[in-house]
Amino acid sequence: MIVVASRNGRVGIKQAVEVLRRGGTALDAVEAGIIPVESNPDDHSVGYSGYPNLLGEVELDASIMDGRTLASGAVGAVKGYEHPISIARKVMEELPHCFLVGPGAERFAREVGFQPRDLLTPEAEKVWEEILSTKVPEVYGRRHKYLESIRRFVKIAADPEKPNETVNFIAQDGRGDVACGVSTSGWAWKYPGRLGDSPVIGAGNYADNLHGAAACTGRGEMAIRCATARSIVLYMKTGMSLEEAGREAFRDLDRLVDPFAGSMNAIALAPDGTHAAFSNVPEATYVYMTPDLAEPVELPRTYCRPAKPLP
Repeated sequence: MIVVASRNGRVGIKQAVEVLRRGGTALDAVEAGIIPVESNPDDHSVGYSGYPNLLGEVELDASIMDGRTLASGAVGAVKGYEHPISIARKVMEELPHCFLVGPGAERFAREVGFQPRDLLTPEAEKVWEEILSTKVPEVYGRRHKYLESIRRFVKIAADPEKPNETVNFIAQDGRGDVACGVSTSGWAWKYPGRLGDSPVIGAGNYADNLHGAAACTGRGEMAIRCATARSIVLYMKTGMSLEEAGREAFRDLDRLVDPFAGSMNAIALAPDGTHAAFSNVPEATYVYMTPDLAEPVELPRTYCRPAKPLP
C-alpha cells in the first residue's frame, strides 16, 4: 500500500494513508488526500483561493480514475464549488458520462448535494487586481462589463511565475487496486473556460492496475498534445521500466513547438508499487507515504532536461 503525490499534496497525504490503514480503497484514499489541498487557502493552484481567470472568476478542474475498472469521472471550468475532485467522482459513479463542464457540472453538483462557496479569497483577488490593473487595465477596469474581445489580453497577462502546480495523487490499496486523481484551478489569468490537462483522462491522469498510473502538473496544453499520462503507462506496457517510461514521455514533449512551453512534471507508479517522478526543471520534488511511515518522505524528481531552454 502506498500513496504518491505532488509536493503540495503533503497537506493531505496523511489523510490518504489513513484511509488505506483502515482498509479503504485506492479511490477513497485519492479523494481523501486531495480534499484538504482543495481547501488550503495557501495553495493558489488548487481549489479554494486558486488564482482566477482573466475576468477574476475562479474556475476549477478535476478528474479521478479507477485502475481496476478504467472508470473515470471529470469536471471542468466549475465555479462556486470547493471540491471538484468529489464532484468528478460522483460523475463517475452516478452518470453514464465521463466528463461534465461549466454550468452542467455546477447543476450536477447542486443535484447531488454539494454546497456552493465563494472561491475567490481577498489574497488571490489582490494579486489578480495587481496583475490586471498593471498589464491589462482595459479588462480590470471593466470587470463586470461585457468586453467584445479579450483574447488579445491572455498573452499579455500570462505570468510564468504564478503557480500552475496542480495537485496529483496516486494510491495503491491492500487489494492491489490503483487509483489516480488530479485537481487544479488552472493557469492563472487564463481565458475563461480554458481547460488544461488535469480533467482530461489520458493527458493529465491515467490509471490501470495492469500497467501502472501517472499524473501530470505544469503547462497542461503540452500534456494534452502528447497524452503524457497515458504515454507513461503505455510505455510501461511495452516493457519499459518506470524510469525509462517517464524519460521517453518527456522526450515526446521536446517535439512540441510551443512559445509558451513551460514546466512539466509527472508522478508515476508501477503495478509492483515502484514509484518515481519526473520534471523538466531541476530540483523539483514529490512526496510518498506508506502505512508504516509516520511522516511523508520527500524525494527529488528525475530531471529530464528539455531539448530547448524554457522561456
